[in-house]
Amino acid sequence: MIGETVRHYTEKNANLDVLKQKIEDYLQQEDFKTQSTEENPQGTIIQAQKGGILSAVIAADRALTILIEGQPNDFTVRVGIGRWLEHLGVTAVETLLLSPAFLLVDVPETLWNLEIEGKLVRQIDEIVAQLPMAA
Repeated sequence: MIGETVRHYTEKNANLDVLKQKIEDYLQQEDFKTQSTEENPQGTIIQAQKGGILSAVIAADRALTILIEGQPNDFTVRVGIGRWLEHLGVTAVETLLLSPAFLLVDVPETLWNLEIEGKLVRQIDEIVAQLPMAA
């Protein structure tokens, strides 16, 4: 599917709460509005929606959707384009994964999304490399 990237990390003993926070901090510094789920056994979801002038490039209901799942020594980060969910905090991860959360988008959106997604994935790789160990 266009616009979905999956990164799998092993042997990192990473603090996944710090990873979530650093991803959100990075996105907010890049002028994204973010929302996220609290930690749950199934994974953590972060959504980010671009504001300002670039918001005209993408549909109002679209957002970058990041799913962090797994354990500190074996976790996966999925990044894709999804629908902005108004009540993300009450959304079950299974619902997100089984719904058309990662969407195909129009050509102008695809180009913009791929650029942003690629930059985000590189940033996540850097964050993971620098994460403190889990307690």
